[in-house]
Amino acid sequence: MTRLLPGIAAMAAIVVASNILVQFLFGQWLTWGAFTYPLAFLVTDVMNRVYGAPTARKVVLAGFVTGVACSLIGTQITGEFGPLVTWRIAIGSGLAFLTAQLLDVNIFNRLREGTWWRAPLVSSLVGSAVDTALFFSIAFSAALSFLEPANDVGWAGEILPLLGVGPEAPLWVSLAVADWCVKLGLALLALVPFRLIVKRVIADAA
Repeated sequence: MTRLLPGIAAMAAIVVASNILVQFLFGQWLTWGAFTYPLAFLVTDVMNRVYGAPTARKVVLAGFVTGVACSLIGTQITGEFGPLVTWRIAIGSGLAFLTAQLLDVNIFNRLREGTWWRAPLVSSLVGSAVDTALFFSIAFSAALSFLEPANDVGWAGEILPLLGVGPEAPLWVSLAVADWCVKLGLALLALVPFRLIVKRVIADAA
């Protein structure tokens, strides 16, 4: 249990921080939460490398429970435009997190015997893509409006140039692409702390 606590604490802190920071915009296409949430993959991968897949899954489940709690609290808080968290966002967030993180664990585990950077990089990239696709589709796609008919997400379906410069697409697609690009960049940058943290934890345990 002791070895789980640092991972659970880190994951919970990232999830809580991301749920708060997602309320604040960074430019036109992103929120500040886009820069903290991908760190969840770093925590998962470090726990997987050091303690194995079963331990990493327990940390993921702890993060999922924390995220669900944050979403439930958010649905009860009313902001300027209604609840801070709609049910579609809550469902999308929880399902995307759990699916992407468990996929990350499985891919990492399959690649763990290869070059040190391959497992964390590939698992994070695939997990990030799945996370982005699931969350933004569930939360904002007009095709899934039946999930919460009373929630008007028409603003997300506004047709605009992709990221302001590309072909025309619904606004939520631009938001998803921007989010995914940040995750890709952070997956690469996270290789450095991944290597350093794993070495330190293994050294301390020796």
